[in-house]
Formats: sequence, structure tokens, C-alpha cells
Amino acid sequence: MIYSKPIGSALRAIVLVALWAISTLASGQNLSTPVVSTEQVRAELMAHAPEGIGAGKTVWIGLQLAHQKEWHTYWKNSGDSGLPTTLQWTLPAGLSAGDIDWPIPKLIRIGNLANYGYEDTVLLPVSVKVGPEFQPNPGQNQISVGLKARWLVCRTECIPQEGEFQLNLPIRGSTAINAAAFEAALAARPQALPDSATAPVGGSGVQIDGSSIRITVHGLPAHMRGKTLDFFPETPEVIATAEKWSQSWDDAVWHAKVPLSGERSLAPTVMPVVLALGGQGYRAELKVSGNWPAAGLGSAVVPSRGAPAPMPGASSVSLVAALLGALLGGLILNLMPCVFPVLAIKVMSITRHADDRRGHRISGLAYSAGVLVSFLALGALMLALRSTGEQLGWGFQLQSPAVVAALALLFTVMGLNLAGLFEFGMFVPARLTTLEAKNPAVNAFLSGVLAVAIASPCTAPFMGAALGLALGLPAVQALLIFASLGLGMALPFLLLSLIPGASRMLPLPGAWMQTFRRAMAFPMFATVVWLVWVLGQQSGIDGAGSLLALLVALSMVLWSFTLQGRTRVVVASISIALCALLTLAFGQNVLRIAPAGSAVVATERWQPWAPGRVEQALAKGTPVFVDFTAAWCVTCQYNKTTTLSDPAVLADFDARGVTLLRADWTRRDSAITAALAQLGRNGVPVYALYRYKSGEPPLLLPELLTPEIVHAALATL
Repeated sequence: MIYSKPIGSALRAIVLVALWAISTLASGQNLSTPVVSTEQVRAELMAHAPEGIGAGKTVWIGLQLAHQKEWHTYWKNSGDSGLPTTLQWTLPAGLSAGDIDWPIPKLIRIGNLANYGYEDTVLLPVSVKVGPEFQPNPGQNQISVGLKARWLVCRTECIPQEGEFQLNLPIRGSTAINAAAFEAALAARPQALPDSATAPVGGSGVQIDGSSIRITVHGLPAHMRGKTLDFFPETPEVIATAEKWSQSWDDAVWHAKVPLSGERSLAPTVMPVVLALGGQGYRAELKVSGNWPAAGLGSAVVPSRGAPAPMPGASSVSLVAALLGALLGGLILNLMPCVFPVLAIKVMSITRHADDRRGHRISGLAYSAGVLVSFLALGALMLALRSTGEQLGWGFQLQSPAVVAALALLFTVMGLNLAGLFEFGMFVPARLTTLEAKNPAVNAFLSGVLAVAIASPCTAPFMGAALGLALGLPAVQALLIFASLGLGMALPFLLLSLIPGASRMLPLPGAWMQTFRRAMAFPMFATVVWLVWVLGQQSGIDGAGSLLALLVALSMVLWSFTLQGRTRVVVASISIALCALLTLAFGQNVLRIAPAGSAVVATERWQPWAPGRVEQALAKGTPVFVDFTAAWCVTCQYNKTTTLSDPAVLADFDARGVTLLRADWTRRDSAITAALAQLGRNGVPVYALYRYKSGEPPLLLPELLTPEIVHAALATL
């Protein structure tokens, strides 16, 4: 009993600190944040509900962006570069939000580029309908409106930003403090022209005329006639935004001739346009007549902006070639540093039971099934999420700090097990251990799932084009490509388990196997180091440090269960309490996304990629090399530390005046995802050399780089 008092005091202290941590977390979760401010923009969630919120009513909510001088954000069609602001709402049941009622933009010129956007202060209003099913709870006086917004703010440089907002609105009271702002924003919306003005016969329309389009608009009001109007097409990537165009009047009919973009990627049948004068505008949906000319070399014609434009030659890649590329890419995935230990352990299991040919076959088939099912599940999930508008690509799961942290925990446990600290049988009843021995196929299947989880972040050679093509194919054909990837990855172990006599080529079992098992712990720990580094890119130094503390605490818990008797009970209780305390106190640091902008640090040679930066460099007559990379991509890091750091390669870049940009996809970034889709890719690494020669598409380099490959690409400039 001599230790009871100190232990009791320690436990009381742990409980008190844990309660403090819980109360701190709880208070932090109730904060309302209607305003998010950065150095460039002050963003505020605003509402206008003068009659309160009741069934059948329409209220207005919106995001107001107040820009610092010389900075701007973008309209629904951003023009030559940029991205429009996106709003994702979280509303109570019974409320439904419409689209943004975009105010009339202005033309913003930057060098040889022209964009459509907003400067100073702009409010993006959205109508919210309150349905008859809206029923507040008894005694409920207010509702909570949530918003996740993303915007791209640019000057000469561009910075992707985002914010999460929350606003509480009274149900029966009036919310009219922002009435003037909403009235001004709604007045700045373009009005719709009468249907008669856009009738297909004798009315307005768009006529394709070679490399230009001729636009005719009837029905504009009298005060606009004879005046020079501003013209804003809502359909992106069709006209040459920065080039000169002409307009004229024929009595009450407005005419314009606008050149087409040399990199046009769309062929619309209807073109909505906005014509404006002095802040007042009108919108018309114009029918397109005539045949669109062949698209520019930079992209292929696709039916809508939602479908990625494949690179030239992508359409000529047959499904069979894509399946072959996926198969080869899957084979190469087995060489990934964190996958190899899993495969080595499976091979060691064959060596241990060299005479059990039936068991080998079952294990090989079960492992292959786990790999195939996992690839199909990941592919189906990615395709399903992309169909809902999510900008995701291959390896998207590693863009989540929660997934990275979970994998680090898993590999720590596996490493400690391989090192001999504990055996999994210590934590499960004897019945389950016996059941596991009778069903080794379950272990093999889960090994296949684990192998895919740790291999999927990277794009191996031959995989890039196959995965890029998969996104433009019907779901069944796309899933065939994912299945081919899985088959390629499972093939080595499958053949080893099925071919009679193959196991005889392996070394005989013996004491070396125990040494080999211990040695395999070190690749596992090395993988943990890599995952902690990846998390540091996402959650910052606090997130990485917090994860390390949790890993140490988890290791202590596992060690405590190897003790015996009363010592085991006491030490395990303290270690579990300490682990829980650390999780409560620091777990939020692991999951928190650090502020954007720190992922890529500008150096003498490499600059962070941003939308529009490639076009700005090309407009100055300089070629551009873009490294699409991610911290969780092993192939990316290998190329970065070898070929892209090679002095001869860097000297060649300098000699040819190449602008070097690095697009870091470690975190989710819809702008980078969209840029990859334009290149016909959906995973990293991707290396694109943009040549300043007019009309030439970017040159895509292989996923695995060598100095010779880069020198050969630069020789084409």
C-alpha cells in the first residue's frame, strides 16, 4: 500500500487536466465565425431576412469580399486565368440554397491576359427558400447557417484561400442590418432579356464564322442603343478574352465579332452572355448555329467544363493500351519502400510453410482478392465523389491528416510487433487466435488491403496516362483500369503462390527468419518518419509534434501490456490515462489544417504554382516547367532529390531561361486538381514543360525522371 497515495494523486491530477482539456475543446467548438480575414481579403458571411425565417419565405445570404488595393477575385467565367469563388452551404432541414446571383464583373487586364472579376468590395448573394417542411423545435429562437467558401485572390501573383463561416439568424426577428449591401448587389445583377429577343428565328444568336463568332442581340433597352457595351460570356474557354473584338449597332440590333480562343476546349450549343453599360446589364442565352472549327492544339473539344479535356493523343490511347499500362504500373508499385516490407513478410510466410502448397494457393488468391477489392473500392469512391463535383485525384486519401495519422499509428504498431515488443495474440482471446489460425485467408486478404492503402498515394510509371484516361471513360471501363492496376500489384505474389516448385527457389527456413522479421521493423519505422513529415506539411509543426507524442504514448501502452502481475495493471492504467489525456489535449493539432501558403517555399529557382502563373510567364516569352508533386508521393520525392536537384539539370534550366514552378498537392487543392485534369492526369507526379511557341501543347515527361530525359525535353525548346 506504500504506492497507493502517490498513484492516487497522479490519477487525480490526470483526471483534472483531462477535464480541463475537454472543457477547452468544447468551448472552442462553439465559436461563431462570420468573418475570415487574410492579408488580401476580408470575407464576411451576411444575411438579409427582414421578415424573419418562416415556411414559404425567401431569405438572402451571401459572402462579401472586401479586397485590398490591387487585389481581385473572379466571376463565374474567370477569363484567361483564375478560378471562380465557390460556396458550399450547411443549412437546417427545410432550407435550400440556390446558385450565386453573380453581380456584373469588370474586365481586369494583367499583361497580355484578360480576366473577369471583382475589385474593391463585392457581395455574392444567394437566395435561400424556406420550404413548408421547415419546422423549428419548440423553444428554438434561431437557426445556424454554415458556409465553406473557396476563392482565388490575385494581383500579379495568385493565392488560393478558403474559409469556414457560421452565422446565427433569429427565426421570428428581423435581420435587415445589411439591407443596403444586398439591395446594391441585387441591383448589380444582369436582368434577363425577353424571350422574344432570343427567339431562334429572326432574333438573337451566335453564328460561327471561321475562327470567330458573330453575335446578334435584339431587344436591348433604348438607353443602351448606339453605346459601346461591355461583353461578358458566361461560357469559359471559348473566346480569346484578351484579343480585340468589334461591335456595332444596326438601329436597335447589337452586333459583335469576337475571335475564338486558340486553346478552345468547349463546343457549346447555347452561349449565355451578359451585356453591360454603366453598371447595368442584361443577360441573354444565345443559340449557336454553324459548325465549330477544330479545337486548338492545347486541348480537345469536350461537351462541358465539368469533363476534363484530355491532352492531344489521349483519345488515341486504346482501352487495351491503358489496361496494359495499368498492369505494368501495378507491378512497379511493389517496389515502393513501404509496400516492399508487406510483400517480404508474405514471401517469408511461404518460406516458413514451404510444403503447404494448398495453403500457398489460398493465401495467394486471398491476398490478390484483397488488392483487387481495395483498388476497385478506391476507384469507385473517387469516381463517385468526382461525379458530385468534388475535385479529387489518385491518392486523395493521403490529403486528409486523419488518414495520414491513422496510417502512422498502424505502422508504429506493426513495427513494434515486428521488432518483438509484443505479439498480437496477447491482446485477443485464445478463441480468436485459434479462429485466425483456421482462417489464414482472412490475414492474407487484409494484407492485400494494407498493401494498397500504403501504395496508392503514388503514381508509378505507366500509371499516369491510364488513370487520366479512366476519368473520361464510362464507369465500367474505368473500373476495369483500376482492376488492372490491382492485378499488376498482386501478380508477383500470386504467381509465387500458384506455380508449383516456385517456393523451392526461396531460402530454407531457419534462424535467419527471426532476424529478417526484426529487420523489417526498420522500414516500418522509416515509413512512420515519412508519414509524420507528410502530416507536418498539412498540419504544421504542432501537428507533427502532437502526432509524435501520441505515437510515444501508444508505444508505452503496448509495452505496459507486456508486463506481469500487479505492475501490469498499475502501469497500463497510467499509460492508458496518459494516452487519453494527450489525445484530448493535442489530438486537434493533428487534424487541424495549417494555413495555406506554406507548403511550397519560394527559392532562387523554384516558385509556388498558382492559377494563371503559367500563362503570365508564357506571355513574357519564357518557357515554364511545372513539377506537380506531393509530400506523400515517394516517387515525387525521389525525383526531387535526384534529377530535379542535379546541378547539370538546373544549369540547363537556367541556360534556357525556364521558369520553374512547383504545384504542391499534399493538401486538397481544387485548382491543382483542375490543372492536372487539363493535362489528362489525376495523380502525381506529373511533369509538364510549357513551350512559349504559339499553339504548342505542354510536353509531359515520364513519372520516373532521369537527367537524360529532362535534357532531351529541354532540347525541344
